[in-house]
Amino acid sequence: MTETATKPVPGGNTVLVEFENGIAWVTMNRPEKRNAVSPALAAEMLQVMNALEIDPRCKVMVLTGAGDAFSAGMDLKEFFRETDAMSPPEREQIIRTNAQWQWRQLMFYPKPTIAMVNGWCFGGAFTPLVSCDLAIAAEDATFGLSEINWGIIPAGVVTKAVAQVMSQRDALYYIMTGETFDGRKAAAMKLVNEAVPRSELRARTKQLAETLMGKNPTVLRAAKTAYRRVRDMSYEDAGDYLMAKNDQARLFDPEQGREQGMKQFLDDKSYRPGLQGYRREG
Repeated sequence: MTETATKPVPGGNTVLVEFENGIAWVTMNRPEKRNAVSPALAAEMLQVMNALEIDPRCKVMVLTGAGDAFSAGMDLKEFFRETDAMSPPEREQIIRTNAQWQWRQLMFYPKPTIAMVNGWCFGGAFTPLVSCDLAIAAEDATFGLSEINWGIIPAGVVTKAVAQVMSQRDALYYIMTGETFDGRKAAAMKLVNEAVPRSELRARTKQLAETLMGKNPTVLRAAKTAYRRVRDMSYEDAGDYLMAKNDQARLFDPEQGREQGMKQFLDDKSYRPGLQGYRREG
């Protein structure tokens, strides 16, 4: 059931937001352009993300696209040809805004994020796709790193993003050939977590979001942030960081989840770690 907004809903132009029982469905809304990312969309997306970060109606953010596309990538006309004539500061500001929402902020967003790939996903769209914590795709969604066909390379940080989740053989094959692949192949290569029939896409995404909402939000935030941070650390640095992050989560956790879990397991004998979550109060 969609919630009745008690305060203004962010976005409304190139980005649409719908609240549903703790889920914020965030939709890139340029269907006539297959949701290609324009400077206006980037700026509005950043505003939306800033608003949702402190909006209690959003416990999980789902990123998707309007119509038959997730996103066709960067708008070649608005992001490249038109910015070529701009002054360096103007152009840099546009690039910085896009980077801010696509990876600097999205990758470390304090709330869980799921990319729901409902159709075309090309080029620059790979960056927010990878930046989301989890991803579900329609089996017949079409993916492509087609930059080679335009006489350019997957720039921005697209190649970096792809290298984070795909093997070297898979990444280089699609970067060098520009060939497309479907959602099933994307799941097999671990670009997305899984692929489902298009008719089941929203329901499966909702189910996954509900699973995440059942977890301790403070600990969930710490766990996903810690993973991102320790990937490039040494074992020694990771060990120190993770111990500190764990202590931070305990200190700021209003649920006192660790204490609750220990009590239910050791004292009440009502909790089986690894098989079920501890019983959350409230």
